[in-house]
Amino acid sequence: MAKRKIAGLAIALAAGAAMSVTSVQAYEFGGPAQTVQPGVNLGNNSAAAPPPGIYMIDQFISYQSRLVGPGAPNVNNSATTVDANIITGVLLFVPGWTFLGASYDAVLVQPYGVGAAGAPINLPKAGLHNSYIIPAELSWKLGDSGFYVKAGLGVSIPDGTIQGATGLNSIGNPWWSFVPQLSFSYLKDGWNLSLISQYETNTKNTITNYKSGDVLDVAFIATKAIGKWTLGPVGYYVGQVTNDRSSAFYHNAINVNRYNVWAAGGLVGYNFGPAQLNVWMVDEFSANASGPAGSVTQGVKFFASLNYRIWAPDEPVTPKRPQFYSK
Repeated sequence: MAKRKIAGLAIALAAGAAMSVTSVQAYEFGGPAQTVQPGVNLGNNSAAAPPPGIYMIDQFISYQSRLVGPGAPNVNNSATTVDANIITGVLLFVPGWTFLGASYDAVLVQPYGVGAAGAPINLPKAGLHNSYIIPAELSWKLGDSGFYVKAGLGVSIPDGTIQGATGLNSIGNPWWSFVPQLSFSYLKDGWNLSLISQYETNTKNTITNYKSGDVLDVAFIATKAIGKWTLGPVGYYVGQVTNDRSSAFYHNAINVNRYNVWAAGGLVGYNFGPAQLNVWMVDEFSANASGPAGSVTQGVKFFASLNYRIWAPDEPVTPKRPQFYSK
């Protein structure tokens, strides 16, 4: 039974559990990157829902990168470094409800991050990122084909550590973000072949009225469970797909550039029974930004997550059938 619990959880981390504390200059000047950290959905996630219960996911992310692109600053021909470390707690609630033939779940995420940009920016940041909730996800199982489809909507609440004249001197974002999600998976004979997509759109900065552009994030998973081990390649694409909209705060100056980042790597997981440990690493092998002042981070990310169920509903009591004996 424990193996079934963890197998369900390992494919259920729908939240995209950690937020970004890195600097991507296609966003508002000095602003962070997208709400959901690219690559976080690679942790053996899928479009299937786990068995009913309440699950906990403890996650750690380390990101070492540099700014690249035509507008990337440098000192003595050395690229500006941008590093971040993030720890995140995730609660996944699966009540066992169904709606329109789909299994329902909800997610609550709270990340804490520490990041720093090197010279000539020299900007350290530390604090709570905005809380992230997914009030509803629906997962459909398509018969016995092994195919699943899941849809949901994530919301980032501007309740993080927000400081400075523009609200961008710390980890929190002074705006709301809405992240519709759509996932497709094939899960059979130990295989997890998944495509997990999300589209982030933001409201205006409540202090500056600047509106950062929309971001598309697509994760790719092709893992295989062999006994207690899970192995396989993973990767993602993330890019800004609409322009920013400036405001009078910046005299209507705008960051017109967009960016595109591609990453690939591998995942290793082990099922301990009551908990599933997954670790994965990706290399952002391609990154570019448009515009004369465009820049974007490019580097290596390491992820680790420990997934376990903290509560399960009581098993139904099966009444005993009466026994009849003949002499």
